[in-house]
Amino acid sequence: MEQSRHAPTKPRFPTSVYRHGSEPDVRFSFANERTFLAWIRTALALIAGGVALEAFGLNLESHLRTTASLVLIAAGVVLPGHAWFAWARSERALRRAEPLPSPFLSAPLGVTVMVVGILIALGVLLR
Repeated sequence: MEQSRHAPTKPRFPTSVYRHGSEPDVRFSFANERTFLAWIRTALALIAGGVALEAFGLNLESHLRTTASLVLIAAGVVLPGHAWFAWARSERALRRAEPLPSPFLSAPLGVTVMVVGILIALGVLLR
């Protein structure tokens, strides 16, 4: 007896994503997942950078170094939430055959990294 390729499946998590539309091409779902993981790696790098900035005790003006460190760590803490919601928004759009939504945290993240760079530069200049 031949098994069906489309056996009944258990409900998938999160249902707020998977109850919409139909299964997209798996390559697009995998690409969406890789993007999610890239955001997670970025968050880890931001946290590690913030910790390293303080842990190595670089010869920078201490208030600016601490502020830059806290900004990096805060950005790293916020980013996984963004990654999850961006993944869900994109996966729903794929399932509905709609255009992908634009990322809403890319510009603020770029500005955050720019601000940290300025804080570090000022810390070097004012030491």
